[in-house]
Amino acid sequence: MKTAFSIVASATLFASVAAADVAPETIPGATTITVETAADLFSDGVTFVDVRKPADVSETGRIKGAVHLDSKTDLNKNALAQHVAETDPVVFYCNGHSCLRSANASKLAVSWGYTSVNYFRGGFPAWYAAGLPTE
Repeated sequence: MKTAFSIVASATLFASVAAADVAPETIPGATTITVETAADLFSDGVTFVDVRKPADVSETGRIKGAVHLDSKTDLNKNALAQHVAETDPVVFYCNGHSCLRSANASKLAVSWGYTSVNYFRGGFPAWYAAGLPTE
């Protein structure tokens, strides 16, 4: 009986932890964009901000021309302002649906007064899978 209970309890705990690691679909004040929209914004010269860990960028590369601001150590209002004005469009991305960094970065940018925040939920995995430019 203890074994069955432990298995059910472990499965329930794992499911709630796994659910917590799913990026939200929307961020209040930001626009959630698809890979197609991201590609259009890229073509328009919009600034992309990669908020992943440095190890992730080193391992997989990044969207061509993207600014890297690690959301845990480098992203702050002043650092972002060095790359994009509050009224200019900006795209935040990370490691896709299981990564919360771009969602959190988008929330922060909105709270700092950025008015054209684009949350690329599919992130680098979606970009890479679409065969779009990386470096």
